[in-house]
Amino acid sequence: MTDWLGRIPGGKWLLMAMAFGVLVLADYGWLGVTRIIDQRGGDIALRINAASRAPSDRVVIVAIDQRSLEMMNDIAGSWPWPRSVHGELIDHLARQGPRALAFDVLFNEADVYRPEHDAMFADAVARNPNVWLAMVLGDDGEGAKVGDMPRSVGAKALPGASMDARVPLLLPLVVLPQSQAMRGGLINFAEDSDKVGRHHDLWLDRANWRFASLPARIEESLGRKLPAQQRVLLNWRSGWKHVSYADLYLDALREHPQRAADEFRGKIVVIGTAAPGLQDLRLTPLGSTYPGVEVLATALDNLDRGDWLREAPRGQLLPLALALIGLVAAAFARGQSAARVFYAMLGVTGAVLIAAALALAGGSFWPVYAPLALGWLFYILCGGLAYLQERGQRLKTASMFGRFLDPRVVADLIQRGEIDHRATAEARDISVLFTDIRGFTALSEEAAPEEVVALLNRYFARQVEVIFQHGGTLDKFIGDAIMAFWGAPSASADHARQAVAAAIEMSAALDALRSELGEIGATLDIGIGIHSGRAVVGFIGSNKRLDYTAIGDTVNLASRIEGMTKGIGRILVSQVTRDAVGDIYEWIDRGSHQVKGRDAPVRLFEPQPKAGK
Repeated sequence: MTDWLGRIPGGKWLLMAMAFGVLVLADYGWLGVTRIIDQRGGDIALRINAASRAPSDRVVIVAIDQRSLEMMNDIAGSWPWPRSVHGELIDHLARQGPRALAFDVLFNEADVYRPEHDAMFADAVARNPNVWLAMVLGDDGEGAKVGDMPRSVGAKALPGASMDARVPLLLPLVVLPQSQAMRGGLINFAEDSDKVGRHHDLWLDRANWRFASLPARIEESLGRKLPAQQRVLLNWRSGWKHVSYADLYLDALREHPQRAADEFRGKIVVIGTAAPGLQDLRLTPLGSTYPGVEVLATALDNLDRGDWLREAPRGQLLPLALALIGLVAAAFARGQSAARVFYAMLGVTGAVLIAAALALAGGSFWPVYAPLALGWLFYILCGGLAYLQERGQRLKTASMFGRFLDPRVVADLIQRGEIDHRATAEARDISVLFTDIRGFTALSEEAAPEEVVALLNRYFARQVEVIFQHGGTLDKFIGDAIMAFWGAPSASADHARQAVAAAIEMSAALDALRSELGEIGATLDIGIGIHSGRAVVGFIGSNKRLDYTAIGDTVNLASRIEGMTKGIGRILVSQVTRDAVGDIYEWIDRGSHQVKGRDAPVRLFEPQPKAGK
């Protein structure tokens, strides 16, 4: 399979995408590793969305806050207060016409020292059928028989249900003598896999019996249509209207209440704890210490309005993850740079997040965060591989061009992207230089082979150094000859001047070497020929052997000119080169000469530095 992929352009990227896609499918299928990304990303989105939603105008919280504990201390004593206090508040609130009164306080244990107060509370609940009490369904324990529970608890039998089944349900036993007053529902906190509460369970099942939540029972009694699913994603708000319990209770005791008589008309009132020492704190998207009473109020508000969030299943966003992986693989397969793919990913990410935000504002939640994270992870993997490949290509290019150019120049050109060993040969305007040693044959016959090799190496080292200093490209050594050119791989409009300047310095370097060699170097001389023009430059050869070289008539003519230097001048250039260089040198006209392989004669010039330069 890998051989087949290798024959496909970009096959390795396709292979990577396929392998990564299998991991994504496994994660969405049963692993669920990236679920936490959707949860954390969704929390941020839910917080931002909540900030744009004003406090509810349908649900009001009557808070048993620190102020209430202090102000009620002289009237009702320390917490917990006698339940008759709550009964008095119920009667006071009921006169204002609220749609429902819900307690986020458990009344599961009777006050054995003040039973008369419990009875007063039970009577108040019985008198007001829109009062609802809290129940909690435990995870373990035997509990009471469902058959012994009042019908007002609202337990619904499922297939296989038995009246003898025992369920660990904490009931508001304080109102048991008034069993019809045991109207309530569950206030269990719905935790997700990471222990954060984002949802509300409309019911919980135990022993084939179904128990509805307090918000669900209240809204059902008000005629609201409830969701068909068990769990809904809460649509959070930026804040809640809180009324201090003490302020409300003390106002009820006044002969002439100061608060508006219709303050709670048409509202759903939730009574719960908010004092630091009493507060039921929960971990939610809006914070790690979010009041439990506000969680309950959020569920009531959502069900009352019908604006709970419609949550798309994670599996519906799987195609987004696979599409991002495919797009990244396709971009790298087409040779796009990591930077361009990065900016493309930024654009796609921005578009997806904006779409998700708009959907959230419209009441739908899309878990797009894991797909985006997976797309970015795949990009990082591909980008890392591309970097390693590019680094390998650069090292290969540096190694190849290091034979022809100064290594510092090679590094600079690679950094600027001006040379690439993968590039095909192309026609370029260049200046070609050939140089050959005169008298080398005689020297080889007179000196020992070791001395000849040492001399040749010293000569080549100095001449190559000069070529590199003037930005030239060393093409090859041909016996005792050197071929170099200017204008490639880095294009230069000044290639003719650079070539002539190098030739003059090469001549001076030879003179310095001759003085160092003494008698053995007395017969050494060189000839240098230069011509400028169009040539094909690039890596030319076979798959096993490639050389960066120049070919064409320009190269041939430069070689012919070098061959004509003997007896005329050490350095000869064509008129094309002389015209390209200009008047920065003194030019000795060496006349026109017939060159082998050309019909028209070639006019040659010898450059000389101007006096004083």
